[in-house]
Amino acid sequence: MDFCRVFPLLLPLPSVMVIRDGKVLFKKAYGLANLEEKTPCATDTNYRLASVTKQFTAAAVMLLVERRKLSYDSTLTDLFPGFPVYGRRITVRHLLNHTSGLTDYEDLIPKETTAPLKDAQVLELLRRERGTYFPPGSKFQYSNSGYALLALVVETVSRTTFATFLERNIFEPLGMRDTVAFENGISTVKRRAYGYWKRAGGAEGFVRKDQSLTSSVLGDGGVYSSVEDLYRWDQALYTDRLLSRASLAEAFKPGSRINDEGEGYGFGWFTATYRGLRTVWHYGSTTGFRTAIERFPDERFTAIVLVNRNEADAHQLARKLVDLYLFDGK
Repeated sequence: MDFCRVFPLLLPLPSVMVIRDGKVLFKKAYGLANLEEKTPCATDTNYRLASVTKQFTAAAVMLLVERRKLSYDSTLTDLFPGFPVYGRRITVRHLLNHTSGLTDYEDLIPKETTAPLKDAQVLELLRRERGTYFPPGSKFQYSNSGYALLALVVETVSRTTFATFLERNIFEPLGMRDTVAFENGISTVKRRAYGYWKRAGGAEGFVRKDQSLTSSVLGDGGVYSSVEDLYRWDQALYTDRLLSRASLAEAFKPGSRINDEGEGYGFGWFTATYRGLRTVWHYGSTTGFRTAIERFPDERFTAIVLVNRNEADAHQLARKLVDLYLFDGK
């Protein structure tokens, strides 16, 4: 397989894995995890997943629903006493499938802010709002605000931190030993990849730039993982080892419609058809990182791409792998 056709010959480059029927068809790590120290990437290098995190946030919520500690119909005013009245119409289900209409918290960050926000601060910003973009449940609009609140829902119901809940209930049971919802000063990321931007103005090389004001919000994008650990996650989704078959069906069902081409969103997953095949997928995009996981459940096929550079298109790279393996490169 000629992977030079897939990946540009620039640094940093991705870590990739291709899986079919539980077998790893290809795995390789390219480039450097740390340019300054010349640390090479490996398949157990951990990248910030950005919005690929959302599938773990959704899974945590589904676990609590299965344990009858939470309902998809619970509202923001049920869960967060003192939340403004507009929260009476916003349910957990609306948060999961991006139909809440909540204001984007990124647009609410005060100009004088210098320290990265945390999920609880997102809640406080939304408490100051008096309404939503549209009536909850009426349309799809991708919402990082919704997933930040879902992390707090998990904390409220489980009475433990979101990071701890993920570790004890998802990562440890699945053997994802190095995957972590990273909290600066509390946890560490083993074998960490740092994110980079290509220098501006045509200058050679890259500059490290992998933290921003939103980097500490966990529910929408704070998990670090590797292609090795994501293999364990991917395989668990074919079983009821973690979640029931009913919950997985709900997660992969288009609970909200995105467009007339049939794309939708379930619980932490986009749903679509690609070249006639059913697929569920997610991309991640944050400063210094681009990530993607693309699953074709009927073919038991998955492509995973993790990149620590800002201008890469991980989803496009994953689709190229799909084309190479499922469509003979056509």
